[in-house]
Amino acid sequence: MDIFGLQVSVGALVGKAVMLAVAVVAALVVQRVVVRLMRRALDASSLPSASIFINIVRVLIWALALLSVVEPVFGFKPDAIITGLGVVSLAVSLGMQDTISNLVSGISIMLSKAVQPGDQVTVAGVTGEVTDVSWRSTTVRTRGGAVQVIPNSVLSSTALTHVTDWTVGCCTVPLVVVPGADLDAVEAEVRDVVLRVLEGQLDPAFETGVIFTAFTAYGAQGEVQIHVLPGVIFSAAQDAVVRALTGRDWLANAL
Repeated sequence: MDIFGLQVSVGALVGKAVMLAVAVVAALVVQRVVVRLMRRALDASSLPSASIFINIVRVLIWALALLSVVEPVFGFKPDAIITGLGVVSLAVSLGMQDTISNLVSGISIMLSKAVQPGDQVTVAGVTGEVTDVSWRSTTVRTRGGAVQVIPNSVLSSTALTHVTDWTVGCCTVPLVVVPGADLDAVEAEVRDVVLRVLEGQLDPAFETGVIFTAFTAYGAQGEVQIHVLPGVIFSAAQDAVVRALTGRDWLANAL
């Protein structure tokens, strides 16, 4: 009986080993097929860092394979394991709320393609070019060279503005022209000054504009719209124009 019992025990052990091997092989085959199909679909979608979807699917496949053999091979009931994992997941989620929020927001942003590298945006008071969109944050580089890392949870809950090519390089200089001045002559003079002091820094795709928008007690109020090339700091361009215009006889003292 002991020998027979030993033979039965060995037979059961072999059966469990075979069942486990079948589950592993099946998981490997399913993983290979599913991952290959997902790579094709994700590559076509042009999603950045799309490998996270593949990793999530891999975890799910192996989790299902483990649950399918955990009772017949290891003698544990799947219900107990699922309950334990639920408790652990709850504890982890409470301690990683911000990370999970950023992750979910990142997936939403990437799937909707609301923001992509190369976009010019204004978000959370920051205007610049999106240089990277990851699962936790989005990186924006301002024209001054500063790099702002914005959590995806903030990005998804804050108003986002896509900036046009006309707007992204435009800086303005306010001015007030004395009553009776020839506004056309003022416009021509301002254009000449801007071309001279900002030579090599202006964007050739756009002309310098001089727009008058209101009348005040001091004269006609307007602004100079200057379009500069990437890398040119707005404040430096504005400073150069203001210095060059200071002292003009048509310029009101209210400037």
